[in-house]
Amino acid sequence: MLHPELEKYTILLGRFTLSHLLLMNDANYPWFVLVPDRKNITEIYQLDERDQRLLIHESSTLAEALAQGFHADKINIAALGNVVPQLHVHHIVRYHSDPAWPAAVWGKLHPVPYSDKALHDRVDLIKAVLDDHVQFIV
Repeated sequence: MLHPELEKYTILLGRFTLSHLLLMNDANYPWFVLVPDRKNITEIYQLDERDQRLLIHESSTLAEALAQGFHADKINIAALGNVVPQLHVHHIVRYHSDPAWPAAVWGKLHPVPYSDKALHDRVDLIKAVLDDHVQFIV
């Protein structure tokens, strides 16, 4: 079950073995979120060792796919949880030319929801680079 804030601002794309794969509904950046499917977990260390390894593997798989598929200059990965306590890990594709570079993306721009076409294109790209790893529902 996703925290209401995650449900409000993301689009559920599918799932890895452990984690749900979400897309932030902000077309300013290719911004994805992994949410381990475990109850009452707020920190990575609270996962058992197997799930910790699995989360790191899924995060690395996602980061590599994003770097290659989106030709990223950098992938920012963060598990903050200051607003949403449920453990979730942000994966944000960054470019030297993006509007927030080199600062963090939080609070720099107002979120721009995806148009139908932009969402379709973003989903097609992520499916192309992760199809072997994620069970997509979109």
